[in-house]
Amino acid sequence: MTPHLWLGERIDDARFERRVSKVADWAHEAGAAGPPETEALLDAAEALGRDLREGRGPASEMSRVLREGGRLSVEEVRAEIAAAAAVLRRDELEAKLAREFGSTAPFSPRRLGWGDSPFEAWAPLGLLAHVAPANAPSAGALSVVEGLLAGNANIVKLSGPDAEFSTLLLEGLLARDATETLKNFVVAARFPSSRRDLLENILASADGVVAWGGEEALRDIRRLAPASARVIEWGHKISFIYLSGAAAHDEKILEAAAREVCRFEQQACSSPQCLYLDESRWEEVLAWGERFARVLERVSRGIARAEPSDAQAAEISLTTELARERACHGAGAVIEAADRAWRLLLDERPALSASPLHRTLWVKPLPRARLRATLRGMRAYLQTAGLASDPRDAAPLARELVAAGVARVRRVGEMSDSYSGEPHDGVYALPRLARRVSIQLADAEGFADLDDFRPARAPAWKTIPRIMTKADFQAAPVDEARAGLYFKSGGSSGEPKLSAFTYDDYRAQMRAGAEGLYAAGLDPARDRSMNLFFGGALYGGFLSVFSVLEELRAVQFPMAAQSDHAMVAAAIVRNRVDTLLGMPSYLVQLFEGQKEILGRYRGVKKIFYGGEHFNETQKKYLRDVFGVASIRSLGYGSVDAGPLGYQCRLCEGGEHHLHQRLQHLEILDLERDAPAAAGAVGRLVFTSRARRGQRVERYDIGDVGRFLPACPCGRAAPKFLLLGRAGDVFRVGTMFLNYRKFAATLEEKLGYAGVLQLALDCPGLKERVTVRLSSASGLDAARARAQLLADDADLAEAVLHDRVLDLEVALVADDAFERARGSGKVPSLVDRRTR
Repeated sequence: MTPHLWLGERIDDARFERRVSKVADWAHEAGAAGPPETEALLDAAEALGRDLREGRGPASEMSRVLREGGRLSVEEVRAEIAAAAAVLRRDELEAKLAREFGSTAPFSPRRLGWGDSPFEAWAPLGLLAHVAPANAPSAGALSVVEGLLAGNANIVKLSGPDAEFSTLLLEGLLARDATETLKNFVVAARFPSSRRDLLENILASADGVVAWGGEEALRDIRRLAPASARVIEWGHKISFIYLSGAAAHDEKILEAAAREVCRFEQQACSSPQCLYLDESRWEEVLAWGERFARVLERVSRGIARAEPSDAQAAEISLTTELARERACHGAGAVIEAADRAWRLLLDERPALSASPLHRTLWVKPLPRARLRATLRGMRAYLQTAGLASDPRDAAPLARELVAAGVARVRRVGEMSDSYSGEPHDGVYALPRLARRVSIQLADAEGFADLDDFRPARAPAWKTIPRIMTKADFQAAPVDEARAGLYFKSGGSSGEPKLSAFTYDDYRAQMRAGAEGLYAAGLDPARDRSMNLFFGGALYGGFLSVFSVLEELRAVQFPMAAQSDHAMVAAAIVRNRVDTLLGMPSYLVQLFEGQKEILGRYRGVKKIFYGGEHFNETQKKYLRDVFGVASIRSLGYGSVDAGPLGYQCRLCEGGEHHLHQRLQHLEILDLERDAPAAAGAVGRLVFTSRARRGQRVERYDIGDVGRFLPACPCGRAAPKFLLLGRAGDVFRVGTMFLNYRKFAATLEEKLGYAGVLQLALDCPGLKERVTVRLSSASGLDAARARAQLLADDADLAEAVLHDRVLDLEVALVADDAFERARGSGKVPSLVDRRTR
């Protein structure tokens, strides 16, 4: 197999040597293309990790590479592949981005606060050259994955017998990239370190160099790297065990310490090379060593041993003989297994000593009072301390170890165990692979993210999914291991359904909601807002608006939609509230019912509404009578799909921009699953880009609208006009109502078999549903109205109790029903509220 991977293509040595001289040209082209798509990388990594876990794709070939020559056991090969697969999980990489960069969209320049604050973002270094270690099969490939997460172009120099493992891993990653763009940011080259000319060519164009090795190797890399390049070093580290108090004599702890010595033959940076006792008496150290030797002998026999190489065996012999010489002078002792499988080197000098490994452990006295002073000179090399002590001493000793320079404190027996997102050698990797930039612009009022000026990429589907209906969404499985937050979905009929969100989903959506509200004109620094949405009973309105205002750090009064309108009005006046957020029907009721106090106050200047239509008659009434200056949509969204659209300050009525970082929008023909003609009305179909709790892909949300020309505000996010509901379920008043429920009542209770059409409008301050029935049926309109109210509790609540909706029944001639142009069909629902 050809050894090199160049932009997704396998090439031989000759072609590589011709191309490597043009690395600078490639790096320039990759930089001009912008950072690799994070979503594409996460999708490809998840797909590869899944295949590796299930033994598919490159797993068998990767296993073969590691098994060649008997360097690793079958169990070790499986563990290496499983570890790589775990790192590639999407949720692991997202958590890494969020933890280390503070965002899963680190390259989007966002305001530090709101108002006129500057924008900040992470930016790639440019070209990263990775000089991978020869003794860690996956290190090179996984370093490239980190480089891609940080937005860089990457060239990795591989060597050693397992180099093909990293190449196969990267090749598998690129093969699973549906966008076919990641390959433009990856080169993997395999050549020995003796080819200094090739290494110099690679490093000459690098903006950053990631390198592993000892002091001498890293010094050499620093000499070759350009002065302008950032060198990210992962040098050799040393670890030790510290035992104090009764823990030093606990049999289980001693067995755990012995396993640490045998595990990996001490090859890991986290393996102990020295064991310290919180003790100053040399005779106690000698006695402890004799006891521990018996434990180590027993444990070592049960763990398969890898024989050291000739060079390693020579180093072990030399170190052991020097220790024996010191023992002859009474300054130490050596305890060694009869078969030389392990050895303890007891030394009264506390200075930390490196071990020749292969179950060779230094044992030394080090009273806690001398911890910092003794370890200070080695603090740059310290990694893990395995700590066992009396419980009351654990925290103070851990603080002492950290103060001495230790990066990780672990329980004895778990020194090499890790957890998701753990820092490596005391630092996070991604910020070292990027730079932090700030931007301040004139005339950016209302913009919270400069990516608003850049169009989002469409989803890269290998196979276009079928349209998802409401029934599909409600039947779709929920990943309960991820879902943490549930809201009631819809309010039509039957058993309530729930929409599931992860907390990361929710936070991302509330951030988007905050950016949309800021774009619409809410000023967090000046406005005093009252949240008047309905809450409780698993509905998300009030809670979501609270979270949006919290994200904006706006002054808010979380009142909710209280039935005591006098109390609400008094609170508005008393607290100098100038901005209200709520549903139109409730707000109109509030102003109408408290006309005297709110008309006299005239301090409410802004209204942001959601959940219902707000017609021009209602808006004019509030402007003329109460002095409201601005009435805009809080945002367009649904419980199922989350925030969908928002208004900038140039949007009117049902005009919205798409929340393009969260959603992809298609507008499909009303009668077939194909794109609507340019400018034509069609069904709004959404795909969520950032949703983990529940899949939302090509979801027909039940609304209709059309695309609009580009907005003069300059945003690249598509602009569309929301025109109302399509289908049977519609929202009117404060309720979701169902056309089929009207039809069932009329048919089953009154024997009506004619045409039924529901017309929605808002002629005054309240919305109205007009039930159009055929006059030829002979049905009594008053009786039909009474039956509909009797059979539908939601309808009766809105009409009779809340009085936010009018219901009329009209008997019309058959030719008076509204019909669709062209087809002549009678639409079941005619929504005139936004026309």
